[in-house]
Amino acid sequence: MGDQLGVREIEMFRAVMTAGTTSKAATMLGVSQPAVSQAIRKLEVNAGLQLFVRSRGRLIPSQEAVALMVDVDRLFVGFEAIEHRLKSLRDLGIGRLNVAVHPALGMSFLPRVLADFDLAKRDMQVSLRVLSSKEVHQQVSSGQCDFGLMADEMPVAGLEHSHFLNSNGVIVMHSSHPLAKRSVITPLDLQDVDFLALNPEDSSRHRLEAALKDEGVKLKVRIETAYAHTLCELALLGVGVGFVNPVAARDFLDRGLIVKPFSVDVRFASLLVFRPGKPLPENARSFIRALRIRLEKDLKQLQVKLNIHSS
Repeated sequence: MGDQLGVREIEMFRAVMTAGTTSKAATMLGVSQPAVSQAIRKLEVNAGLQLFVRSRGRLIPSQEAVALMVDVDRLFVGFEAIEHRLKSLRDLGIGRLNVAVHPALGMSFLPRVLADFDLAKRDMQVSLRVLSSKEVHQQVSSGQCDFGLMADEMPVAGLEHSHFLNSNGVIVMHSSHPLAKRSVITPLDLQDVDFLALNPEDSSRHRLEAALKDEGVKLKVRIETAYAHTLCELALLGVGVGFVNPVAARDFLDRGLIVKPFSVDVRFASLLVFRPGKPLPENARSFIRALRIRLEKDLKQLQVKLNIHSS
């Protein structure tokens, strides 16, 4: 037996089968004609077969060469797939992205971002997990997600983070509610109003109640819920007035929900969280850029609506 074969000899065999002559095969591969001839001889010696009949400067494939070419083509289809995958990884990052998001941003905001991002064009798959902020923290900490978006009521110990959303909350209600005629809602407007509140542990509710206490106002809470979208649905049905994340309110603008600015600066904050020491793949960085672009658009759309209502 001769020396062990390498992929290069197989590649040259395939080129000769495709081109028909060693000179054309050499041109295809960018090598010398003697290098191709030597590779073919090495292949024949190792195989113990005559793969080509030499005739007038041409190499005529034997039956064995034709049979071998079937397997060689399969092999090179695999190599081409690998080359394509490497290019995709270089250009787009790993093709699957796992993201955990708290409900205020996960219900409608993230679907809008995914629609903007054109996953099919990027040959990407996304696992979108809409979870509580505590669960988002757990999923990112354990490495089950590439990154997460969570509300600021959870400590970020053990995670790297950056600020994503930090914006004034808005007051929402049905168009028939008496407060719908006001351009701006003040704390005193909320006195004795049936109020739709986020759960007591929500950090934005803490901030709202602290601001109202300074004004001597106590909320008359009619319904508590964990989800801003549920609160908006209730307001749209005329059940009461609520104070919500502006991104969640934007999701209901086209459905007729009345959205008003609040005179007191009470913030909703969301954080981007990552595992420390774990670099984000390029597709994750691109997706985060898309998140920030969509957030800016949504907040501008809401601001236009608020200015119309207050004019």
